[in-house]
Amino acid sequence: MVVEMRGVTKRYGQVLALDGIDLEIVGGDVVAILGPNGAGKTTAIDVMMGLRRPTGGSVRLFGEAPTRRAVRSRVGAMLQDSGVPTSLRVGELVELFARYYPHALPHDELLARADLTSVRRTLVSALSGGQKQRLYFALAIAGDPDLIFLDEPTVAMDVEARRAFWSQVEEFAALGKTILFSTHHLGEADAVARRIVVIQHGRLLVQGTPAEIKRLVADKTVRFTSDVAARRLTALPFVQGAVRDDRYLVVYTSEPEALLRHLFEDGVAVADLTVRDTDLEAAFVSLTGRAAA
Repeated sequence: MVVEMRGVTKRYGQVLALDGIDLEIVGGDVVAILGPNGAGKTTAIDVMMGLRRPTGGSVRLFGEAPTRRAVRSRVGAMLQDSGVPTSLRVGELVELFARYYPHALPHDELLARADLTSVRRTLVSALSGGQKQRLYFALAIAGDPDLIFLDEPTVAMDVEARRAFWSQVEEFAALGKTILFSTHHLGEADAVARRIVVIQHGRLLVQGTPAEIKRLVADKTVRFTSDVAARRLTALPFVQGAVRDDRYLVVYTSEPEALLRHLFEDGVAVADLTVRDTDLEAAFVSLTGRAAA
């Protein structure tokens, strides 16, 4: 077992950030931790890495305490607040970090994997937001880690840069590395993760493969504008859930024809109607909406 959390709680004064988390992650898995803002995702990652002590429960990495030096040498991390020196050049910083580890990857390979070869002589302070994120990835894999934590890794990256980044992550995962990441881009989680863990209000709400998570909701997502109340629709036997998203109603159902027939026969005005297969984002909104309710 690479990661093992047993009954983990974390308090900040009166705030319960983590509430009895039980989680196991096996070697070679690629796991996305999802949740609304303030759900406890970053706290969970910090506790796993040993950056914060849990208030209760236990955490083990590779069967040992995460603060042990032997464990730390096997872990890489790309955090939201990296705080690296900005007065160094990219190549200098990558070489410096590689020296911290007993079995570092070659300097040129790190730059190539992060697509930084062309800016190796550039000051860190002069990098764009996306380039800095790629630099942080290079630093995270500098020690050829067996376990990699990525906390919102594609912030400030454009679409093409995100695609290239995840391609590199998948290559690393193919080597048998364990990847654990958080993201607000649910399409990324759907495409890359082999397992999804959803946290809400500090609790583990649900976990499973992306396909299993989507099957918890419904086959189809019907989206439209209307004055009808979401609560009225959730009472229908063929509706698994309904939430209001801005001015739209989002309804989850395996029988969209029955839903639309009911609305039209009831004289409900409907506009901007779309029907599509339920994706991970739709499932996430439905599951967290139900839990909040």
